[in-house]
Formats: sequence, C-alpha cells, structure tokens
Amino acid sequence: MAHRVLRMPMTKARIQLGSLVRGVNVEGDVVVLEKDGIPVAGLIGIDVLDDYLESRDPVLHRRIRASIKAYRSGRTRPVREFLEELKAEESG
Repeated sequence: MAHRVLRMPMTKARIQLGSLVRGVNVEGDVVVLEKDGIPVAGLIGIDVLDDYLESRDPVLHRRIRASIKAYRSGRTRPVREFLEELKAEESG
C-alpha cells in the first residue's frame, strides 16, 4: 500500500473531507492540515491511531519491560509448549 503525505489548507480540506477520509482509510494516506501555511492537525487512519495510543500506554510499557527481563533471565519456554497450554485452556 502506497502511503502519501498530503499537505492541505483547512479551508480546502473542509470541502474535500469525504475524499480525504477515503484516502486515509483505503490508501493509507496521511493528511497534514494547515492554517496560514502552518501545520496544525493531521488525519491518520484508525489503525495508525490505535498503534500510537498503544505505544503511549504505560501499562503496556511495563509489561514489555517485564517480558524482556524474563527473557533475559532465561525464563522462556518452547512455543509448542505454550500453544499446547492455550489449546488445553480453550478445550476446557
């Protein structure tokens, strides 16, 4: 998917909002909205927004740090063992 970064005055973006949202949603475009030539806001896809919000989640960062620490200390197990455990939990 080709990603374009479009810069556009807010006045023009208001008129073309439907088409801009479609480009963001379907094509993965990013739209930088400008007022008097100065970037003031942006339109991004919901997946990009979700990734951004997740990346700023302090709980997620703590979990990642804990996982890295566990990995480095050797507290790991083979993936097959983990998958078997998941299947056993699913079947009851």
